[in-house]
Amino acid sequence: MEQKTNVRAIIKNNFAKKKRTTDKAMPIFFLVCASVSVITTIGIVLTLFTDAYKFFQKVPFSDFFSTNLAPLSPEPHFGILPLINGTLLTSLIAMAVAVPLGLTAAMYLSEFASDKVRRVLKPMMELLAGVPTIVYGFFAYSFVTPLLMKIIPTLEAKNALSPGIVMGIMILPLVTSLSEDAMKSVPEAMREGAYGLGSTKLEVTLKVVIPAAISGIMASFVLAISRAIGETMIVTIASGSSKNFTFDITQSMQTMTGYIVEFTSGDAGSGTTGYYSLYAVGLMLFLFTLVLNLIAQYISKKFREEY
Repeated sequence: MEQKTNVRAIIKNNFAKKKRTTDKAMPIFFLVCASVSVITTIGIVLTLFTDAYKFFQKVPFSDFFSTNLAPLSPEPHFGILPLINGTLLTSLIAMAVAVPLGLTAAMYLSEFASDKVRRVLKPMMELLAGVPTIVYGFFAYSFVTPLLMKIIPTLEAKNALSPGIVMGIMILPLVTSLSEDAMKSVPEAMREGAYGLGSTKLEVTLKVVIPAAISGIMASFVLAISRAIGETMIVTIASGSSKNFTFDITQSMQTMTGYIVEFTSGDAGSGTTGYYSLYAVGLMLFLFTLVLNLIAQYISKKFREEY
């Protein structure tokens, strides 16, 4: 017992000698760094709620949750439903492109491609994530839209279809990469057991790997649609600024982010109702993204398989 006490005392003395001012300061420094994101988030939320509250003091909820959006008319109306409609339609088109293509690409990279092919294809696909969104916007407006006009003669120059397709291409690396990582995390023993029962590689992929990795795959879908909802430049350039409430994807529509860009360019003076409407729309966009992130976390925890 005396020897153990002596050893502990020696260790304590050595630690006390080595402990310097920097060792005391570093935990505080790390805490400050970790608090930056939290403080920033609190500041954003307070700003949105404070200025959105000023907007709702002037505009009733019944007018805000309506289809009448005419912010610059002599009698302005600030119905957000046309913006929500445009945002959801373009995002759903994007997911219709990204989900099947991304999941198929993830299946190939995880289960069928050789290591050499995977090392080449995956970085090439992830390069799409590095393309500036304004480039995607001009690509949608100057290439995809004229191409679609040859197929759909009634398609307008500004429409919801073209930016939706290009947004699907933009979020494709997100779906592919996260889904492929989820599939690769499935233990090899599960694959070998299925092969031992006579399953083909496709059957193993569809009936073993994907069900086992479903939490990660679903989380990638939710995060991808959250990314699409928050996209700005593509829809601003290619979708137009029509504020009509319509489900016709060949017509021009405006999204929530497009509305914010339009009004921050100088259409609304500071302190006006139109100015505060930016914060109300931004708050709705924030709530949309928050709900989607919470859904992604719930799916990951609900369907997570631990091996």
